[in-house]
Amino acid sequence: MAEISRQADAVHRTRTPLSRQRVLSAAVALADEGGVDALSMRKLAQELGVVPMALYKHVAHKNELLDGMIDVIVGEIDPPVADTDWKTAVRLRVLSARRMLLRHPWASGIIEARMKARAAPTPAVLAYLDSMIGIFRAGGFSVGLVHHAMHVMGSRLLGFSQELFDDAPGREPDPDAPPPEEMAARYPHIAELASAVAHDAGSVVGSGCDDQYEFEFALDLTLDGLARLLP
Repeated sequence: MAEISRQADAVHRTRTPLSRQRVLSAAVALADEGGVDALSMRKLAQELGVVPMALYKHVAHKNELLDGMIDVIVGEIDPPVADTDWKTAVRLRVLSARRMLLRHPWASGIIEARMKARAAPTPAVLAYLDSMIGIFRAGGFSVGLVHHAMHVMGSRLLGFSQELFDDAPGREPDPDAPPPEEMAARYPHIAELASAVAHDAGSVVGSGCDDQYEFEFALDLTLDGLARLLP
């Protein structure tokens, strides 16, 4: 019965016309399932029931595929909430972006890598950032203060933050690092902090301490600071 079901699914995929949106949606689903490193044009074609060359009518190469995937998931971010103050609107939008990244754990690294590699962000990211600037401007921010706000918010606008230390759970220890007792003797304050803090592994985006509490703490601190700069 399971084999018949798989064959029926394959026939359905083959008969459904291929489109760019279908290609990108399938790629996002594959990345969600096995990580973006496991994604290949061949595997994607197999999932869609087509030959690999058919994909190139819709995405010219792997980087264009990744850019398109970014636009698909950024499209999941909630639109701005109407009839509210700027701080609430920004906070809700950023936390929606964070929920999107928690649904797609591979995405923060790809967004960061592709934004560094491209001359400009992808169209959906540009539209999202433009709308965020619009929220600040409508809230009374000058162009100069918006410029500062966008810098200080940084990657947090897209739902994650770049961490100084990578203390993700399950990370392989550095084979060249001194033993823990020697590290504690050399760096007592880091050792004290590391032994005292705990993180929610289920809400970590990317690597490091970026769990939900830490993210919202920094987000609220930033928004409160920006509010104090308004005339």
